Amino acid sequence: QVQAVESGGGLVQPGGSLRLSCGASGFFLDDYAIGWFRQVPGKEREGVSCIGTSGNTYYEGTVKGRFTISRDKAKNSVYLEMNDLKPEDTAVYYCAANLMRSWCLGMGYTHEYSYWGQGTQVTVSS
Repeated sequence: QVQAVESGGGLVQPGGSLRLSCGASGFFLDDYAIGWFRQVPGKEREGVSCIGTSGNTYYEGTVKGRFTISRDKAKNSVYLEMNDLKPEDTAVYYCAANLMRSWCLGMGYTHEYSYWGQGTQVTVSS
């Protein structure tokens, strides 16, 4: 299968930290802009952060200053470091590759992304 593989989710207390990892099966992450998304049951999938092939980044307003996206080309991985987590960050987090552009001026449209993973659950609760 050609898809992303997310890992690193779990249960943390408010104010805690967590690092999510995005790996790849069947493709090279460094060939694409990579986006992190999250989804709560009953709501639309929301863009969280994006990193371009050259390293430029974008963050959704509510996570800016708390989350950091990075890329390790040698490991074919993209990470999302999440700090000062809040209950409203609770969601299933997904990563995917943007096949239409290599940079991240914003998240772009969801349909621009492919190779979606199955997601990793992040729960922030005391």
